[in-house]
Amino acid sequence: MKTPNYIEDMNEWIDEFCFYIPINIRFSETDMFGHVNNVSPFIYFEEARIAYMNEINLFGDLKPGVSKVPVVSDLQCDYLKQIYFGEQIKMYVKTNHIGNSSIDIHYMGKNSQDEICLVGRGRIVQIDSSTGKADPFTEEQIERLNNKKAINQ
Repeated sequence: MKTPNYIEDMNEWIDEFCFYIPINIRFSETDMFGHVNNVSPFIYFEEARIAYMNEINLFGDLKPGVSKVPVVSDLQCDYLKQIYFGEQIKMYVKTNHIGNSSIDIHYMGKNSQDEICLVGRGRIVQIDSSTGKADPFTEEQIERLNNKKAINQ
């Protein structure tokens, strides 16, 4: 397997994950060849990312009208092994880098044989909903991101 350029040491990178959610592959997520369509992993990333952010209470209660909101600024996926309808994968997510108002999130999907099927990364920017401009993280948010290893999953 060719290692994507955002992963320096694959074994170290894998060991840093401590949070995952199970994803059941639905028929509607497959294509006419029977494997997961190339857009579906982005839905899995979103589901895992939201569960992760809720677990560490990064943004509190996100609902219409809140002042600080997370926005995806870029997202990529590398497909390593086919995934099929009826399978279940573990979708791992972690914070890889914390910036002033953004975080780099990494993803890893493993099948029931513990094989890595897909990996990815994306940048999430916290913006002020009234201005649409980047809004720095608070000290409390940075602490929550740094304490991510306390997650029991």
